Order: sequence, then structure tokens, then C-alpha cells
Amino acid sequence: MTRPPRVTFVVPCYNLGHLLTECVTSILAQSFVDFEVLVLDDCSPDATPEIARSFGDPRVHHVRHATNLGHMRNYNAGIAMARGEYVWLISADDRLRRPYVLERFVALLDRQSDAGYAFCPVMRFRDGTETTVYGDHGDGDRVFTGDAFARALARGNSVPAASGLVRKSFYDSFGMFPLDLPFACDWYMWALFALHGDVGYLAEPMVGWRVHANNMTHSFTSRPTALMRDEILVLVRVRDQARATGHTEVASVYDDAIVSYYAWRIASGVGPDGFGRMTPEQLEASLAEWCHDERERKRILGRAYAAFGDVWYDKGDANGALRWYGSALRLAPADARTLVKYGLLRAGRVGHRVRAVVASRS
Repeated sequence: MTRPPRVTFVVPCYNLGHLLTECVTSILAQSFVDFEVLVLDDCSPDATPEIARSFGDPRVHHVRHATNLGHMRNYNAGIAMARGEYVWLISADDRLRRPYVLERFVALLDRQSDAGYAFCPVMRFRDGTETTVYGDHGDGDRVFTGDAFARALARGNSVPAASGLVRKSFYDSFGMFPLDLPFACDWYMWALFALHGDVGYLAEPMVGWRVHANNMTHSFTSRPTALMRDEILVLVRVRDQARATGHTEVASVYDDAIVSYYAWRIASGVGPDGFGRMTPEQLEASLAEWCHDERERKRILGRAYAAFGDVWYDKGDANGALRWYGSALRLAPADARTLVKYGLLRAGRVGHRVRAVVASRS
């Protein structure tokens, strides 16, 4: 029996055959050569099978499913097949920018036995032109403690999906991509793994993340209600995992993040036009899905209703703002910020001017 490779690249591919060559070629160009490439063909209707078999390298394996599994089941199938000590999941539309990136990642994880995964920033590119960097965590290489990095992820996902090299043992021990979180599954995995190990970071953007019309990200943001549902459940589940594993400080950070997330979605939404803003009805439905503690429910609703008050105030509707601030205070009567806003609004023009001055200085 042949010795298993050190690294397995899992390359999910659906209708991306025209980009597959660039991705796989960037992998085959790596200075670290002890790897296998699993092209996970999710019953793609294009020329993916022919392209996947064209590389002439025994390290590249084409795996075609009999039926379409969907992106997360495809990810999990590839991870389950992986023989490597380390697993790199990279979509067929992305690429490695440097021939030494794998060598550097493996060296880091070999040195840092407590690290569950390593990543670097990615360089976005469109039509051959590189644009902006995503996933920047500072100018220098470093290893974050797991707790510190888990706390950072409470602010949102900042680990590019295309640039993570993960110990296979972490998938085996702590689980694979949750099928009921299709829009935020990678964020959940990065935070979950950080509860069980440190996180390696290399500052150079050594991976390219292609931006194009068929990006999965575009389909996510076009369905804001589903996206919001998944993102709040990530925060809830990581908080619960942190509590269960004794990471009390991390759990507290995520507890605050849950409330802040609702307030942010209510007050701002996905973009400056308010697209994706959470309505009162959506808020109630979201809480009903996971929150079964009445005290916690009142605490969250109090902050959320105050955020609704801010929205109405910014629209110039004083009566609407007073109504929501009043609802917030009935649930959380000791909330000082809401008390002040409510009092200033009741003070009329003078209160409005005071609030405008305070806002301009904050």
C-alpha cells in the first residue's frame, strides 16, 4: 500500500471546467510536492471530466458524483476521501498565487503542533486584474491563540475560504461543514476549530480569489433573509460550543455579538440602501428558532427595539422613534443609552440639538 500524501487538495467543481486548468496548474506548480488533488466533480454538465483527466499527473484524481450533491455535501465528501494529514479546500475558480505557499503553510503547521489550521489573505482578481486584499490580519506572520482568534471571529468571518490549510484530524474530531448553514458554514468551521487549537497566519496574500458573475458569494447576498438566519445561528452555535468546552470569555464575547448583530442588521442592513435590513417580524421569527430563555429574549429585544428607534429617528419620525424606545425600555428599563435617547426626544428641539452635538463628537 502506498504511503498517503502529506496534503490533500479538495477542489469542488460545478460548471467551472473552463477555470479548472488554471486552479490545478497553480497547485501542480508548488515547490512542496507531497500532495494529492481530488477534483470533486458535482455531476457538472460541462467539460469538467475531460479537463480533470487531461493533466497527466498521477497526483490528480477525478471524482465524479452520480448525482448533484450541492456545495457542502461535495465539500464533506472530498474531506472524507482525503488521505492527507492536511486538507486544503479550494474552489476550481480560485488559484494559488505563489509556488511556495504550500511549503510555507506545511512548515508552519509542522512547527506549531497546537495549531488547527493556517491561512493567509487572498488577492481578489477579476478578468485577470488583481484588485483588493481580503483576510488581512496584520503585516507580520504570527500564530494566534485559539481563544483570541475565536473572539476576533465574533465580529464576522475574516478567514478566506480559499486559503485555509486544516489538519485532517480537526475535521475527524470536531465535524465537517454543517448542512443547515449553507450561507455561513465556513465561518462556523473557522470559529469552531479556533476553540480547539491555535491559528497560524502568514501575512503575504499567496492565494487568488476570483470575482465573477457566478461566484457563490453573489447568490448568498441576493438572499438576505437566509443569509441573516445563518449568520445569527453561527454566533449562537459558537457561543454554545464555547460554553460547553469551558471557554467562558469567548462565550461572553459571542453573547454580546448576538445582540450587536441584531441591532446592526436592524439599523443598517447589508448596504447603505438598507437592503437586507431586518424587520420586526424577521426578528421575532429569528428568536423563535433558537432562543428559549425568556430573560435572554427580553434582553435581545430591548436592544433590538432601541435600534428600531434609531432607524425611525434617522428617518425624521419622532413618534415612531418614541414608540420603539418606549418598547425597549419596557423590556430593559435600566438601559442608560436608551433612557437618554428617549429623554432627549421628549425634550423636543432642545433635545434634538443636544443629540446632534453629541453624535458629531462621537
